[in-house]
Amino acid sequence: MSSDNLEAIANAIGRLDSLENIKSLVSDALSQGVKATEIVERGIRKGLQTVGQKYEADEYFLSELLYAASLVSELIQMLEPMMKQEHEQPEKKDIIVVGTVRGDIHDIGKNIFKTLAECSGFEVRDLGVDIDPSAFTDEILKTRPRLLALSALLTTSLVEMKNTLDAVAAAKVRDNVKIILGGNAVTKVFAQEIGADAAALDAVEGVETCKMWMKK
Repeated sequence: MSSDNLEAIANAIGRLDSLENIKSLVSDALSQGVKATEIVERGIRKGLQTVGQKYEADEYFLSELLYAASLVSELIQMLEPMMKQEHEQPEKKDIIVVGTVRGDIHDIGKNIFKTLAECSGFEVRDLGVDIDPSAFTDEILKTRPRLLALSALLTTSLVEMKNTLDAVAAAKVRDNVKIILGGNAVTKVFAQEIGADAAALDAVEGVETCKMWMKK
């Protein structure tokens, strides 16, 4: 039954239903015992992926993309208290610097990762979207984080992930941070090719990877 609930949520987001209808579907899923994190990853994220695919295929345009972003923001706000209850709070707060790379203005996946990371006890420094490589290096030099998370939805933005890693290396701080990549455009093979430490296929995997690194 939970898979049916999640599929309904994903389909509703993919076809840009009303917020009221989607919230009702989310409430139904919660009432049947589906975890908030699972709703985010297998329902909301899947629906958002459909929107992104339709946008890249010119079936949806900027107005639809912005509407989808507003839907997801409202849903994340609704689920955040429950997500906090589902995740343990580590005693130590390690810093994660996050941002969407230059040339990409998409932030929903990044925001989901940020929420889950904060729920797991990390201190998140969110630089936003369309971030120049130099801004990432400046923040690393300023705050000395142990983790850097880069996001990209568009395949055309992948080169900027490589440019950002090159900038971090040029600033001589590469050995100080673990770098994880995320977003629909990212693959684990690509992450390995450009010298990142890992790639996450979803926000849950990304946060779990960061938690594992900090235990070592």
